[in-house]
Amino acid sequence: MSDLVIRPLVADETPLFHSLTDPGLVGRVVLGEPYRMAADGGEYRPEWTWVALRDGVVVARAAWWAGPDDEQPKALDWFDFADGETEAAVQLLRTAPLYGEFSLLLPPGWRDRPELVAAARSRIDAVTAAGLQQLVERYRYTWTIADPLPARTGRLEYRPVTEDAVILDVLLRIQQDTLDAHDRAEIEKNGHEAAAREALEFLDWFPSPRDWWRLAYTPGGELAGIHIPARNPANWVIGYLGVLPEQRGRGYAYDLLVECTHDLVERGAERIAAATDQGNFPMAANFAKAGYPVSQERIDFV
Repeated sequence: MSDLVIRPLVADETPLFHSLTDPGLVGRVVLGEPYRMAADGGEYRPEWTWVALRDGVVVARAAWWAGPDDEQPKALDWFDFADGETEAAVQLLRTAPLYGEFSLLLPPGWRDRPELVAAARSRIDAVTAAGLQQLVERYRYTWTIADPLPARTGRLEYRPVTEDAVILDVLLRIQQDTLDAHDRAEIEKNGHEAAAREALEFLDWFPSPRDWWRLAYTPGGELAGIHIPARNPANWVIGYLGVLPEQRGRGYAYDLLVECTHDLVERGAERIAAATDQGNFPMAANFAKAGYPVSQERIDFV
């Protein structure tokens, strides 16, 4: 087999990235959004897009993503390779000096279709061979203006919050006994306070302002939780929802989800993205109740 050349793209090499034949079964392609460089109105940078070539033909490709102001990648978005080129794909990830969480996007119910299982398994094997570890499976939701808007419950009162100390205290309390795998992993690795600060740093990364963030109170004045409507560089999103431990079991997460949805719609959202761990059965049930359809499943690797 001929030698492999692994390198980043340069400007105007988008056609080279697209030259890899992709059956469109799993991965970023399931979103129906093509790869485009920032210079062409897209979200990707040539120096963060790498290919593996054999005899000048692309046999594997990877593209890392971040917001326009970020200096380091946030995620590995695209990762594809030709049949029989698993080792080239692994070598590509090991060679590129770039790091980021990888979310393998999958159609809903993918385990019921053998061809999707095979496509998913090939990528899972490759990323784990390259050193990533599977963390959690998640549901990705997409609500659109064509879906019914759930009615507000009226059970909670909402007040703005912007102070670091207040927000950090709320996040610390919410993360107690959390069902979120990312939060649990961060707590185990760095402790509760660091996990709360990491969560706040992520929420501050959204281009949307803190002025949108809301604390939720019961009619008796007790703090119940927080919801954060947001925008990332591409979409309106349910940025964060959390209920304090002492207030759980009363259905308040649903109230927060509905209120967050209304806040985004009132700001002009016609399409809202959201996600939750598949093992977080209460939150998955709340998304279903609120009329959020599952648009993709995904497996997160870190």
